[in-house]
Amino acid sequence: MMALRHPEGSSRILIGIDDTDDPESTGTGRLAQRLVGVLGEAGLGSAVGITRHQLLIDPRIPYTSHNSSACIAWAAEPEVDARTIAAVAGPFLEVGSAAGSDPGLAIGVDPTWSDAWGRRELVGFGSMAKNDVLDRSVALTFADSCNITLSAHGDDGGGIIGALAALALHVSGDDGRFVWMPGLRELKGLVTYEELRARAPINEARDMSGREPKAGDVINLGNWVRPVLRRSASVLLLQAPASRAATRASEPTRRPGADPPATWAVLSRDVVQGL
Repeated sequence: MMALRHPEGSSRILIGIDDTDDPESTGTGRLAQRLVGVLGEAGLGSAVGITRHQLLIDPRIPYTSHNSSACIAWAAEPEVDARTIAAVAGPFLEVGSAAGSDPGLAIGVDPTWSDAWGRRELVGFGSMAKNDVLDRSVALTFADSCNITLSAHGDDGGGIIGALAALALHVSGDDGRFVWMPGLRELKGLVTYEELRARAPINEARDMSGREPKAGDVINLGNWVRPVLRRSASVLLLQAPASRAATRASEPTRRPGADPPATWAVLSRDVVQGL
């Protein structure tokens, strides 16, 4: 199992947020990106990535269009703990969230979410949030038992459910997609696989059957690149190219026996969003 890349010497903190937004707001993902900037300016470390997590769509749950929440994977400076993060993130959510929203904040410091028992409990809560209508008291109980700092920062505090769910689903390692990571928004056009991995902290790229490009293969990134979180790693899903034999046959002037670089494509947006 690969893991997201954290700078050496940093501690791993997960920050789940859900502001429940409104029809005019920019959404939780954008709010998470702004929070990354605020935490960085406060000298608390740097972000490794932000994942978006889809929760249950149900008329009994207040949401605008998607009912999603976000988790920030944070590489903290020494001595930075949940209380330090909350002292900056809490006031930010109170001011930065949409008017009338119910922002919630969940903070977990490794190893509270990575030991076997805590991970199992959190993964269970994340699964519940994708399949059941939950009460705030359930979130508070799970947070307390897993030593997760959970707080409400406006209105009735309904966002604590989504905030804890985002953290829990990120802990599962097999849910959601990255809406931000260093260099992600600059990825576009044609690059080799080797260039791709040098430009952004993507652990691997592969098609749905697990086939991975060679270092010199070309990937057509298009204009929408969103790696998914799989086995606790950032994985860019691809559409496999035509067989190398067919490519070789179409280029008769190439040296006999030499494999031309294959050209892969990023899996379509509709497919990725539906995963």
